[in-house]
Amino acid sequence: MFSFSTWLHLRFPFSYFLLPVFLFAVSISPNINGSRLLWTFLVLHLMLYPASNGYNSYFDKDKKSIGGLKNPPLVKKGLYYMALLLDVLALLLGYFKISLLFSVMIFLYGLASKAYSHPAIRLKKLPITGWIVAGFFQGFFTFLSAYIGLNNFSLDIALRPSIMWPAALCTLLLWANYPMTQIYQHEEDGARGDKTLSVFLGIKKTFIFSLVFFGIGAAGFIVYFRTYHQQQFAIDFLLALSPAIVFF
Repeated sequence: MFSFSTWLHLRFPFSYFLLPVFLFAVSISPNINGSRLLWTFLVLHLMLYPASNGYNSYFDKDKKSIGGLKNPPLVKKGLYYMALLLDVLALLLGYFKISLLFSVMIFLYGLASKAYSHPAIRLKKLPITGWIVAGFFQGFFTFLSAYIGLNNFSLDIALRPSIMWPAALCTLLLWANYPMTQIYQHEEDGARGDKTLSVFLGIKKTFIFSLVFFGIGAAGFIVYFRTYHQQQFAIDFLLALSPAIVFF
């Protein structure tokens, strides 16, 4: 369970790429304290995400580059148990350190991530459904989970339009970005029979598709910042995003 290959497949550094969703929730949270901030961060980034990474890797058994790991070693059975252990730790700490609602949302996220990779369901084989589910749970759902965990709010407060809007914007950007992360896995996905959205679209159309969703997401952020904050925030956001857009 504690082999070096297991730790590599948990891909802890890859959690960094999902950190912006958490930081966005932090930026609009009115009721933060140090303890909830720490535990919400730890549960999401050092337990829930690595558990999802490990579980996905166990069933994918990739031999070539995957997100956060250029040369993945062969998976071992211990990876499966370690992923489940981290899931349990996330649920328990989410409940005892934050709230029952936060723990339930962590549980639902875990189910969705398992459905994406488990052979009995394997949403990864369904290009549109897999793309929708992955973007929704890593964006909208994670944003609400983080917001609830950070502020210890009830679900009805988190479902206000002023909170659901930025949550939806997170999903829009993830829907734009997600197909791009699938491009370099075409060969292995095809060999397993997985038809990701990028495989379905092809490489050129994947870039066009992502550009369209980045545009929609950027427009949504501009309207959001101008409605609830300041126009300068919209300008700063576009300046920060522009290097990535130009590069791709």
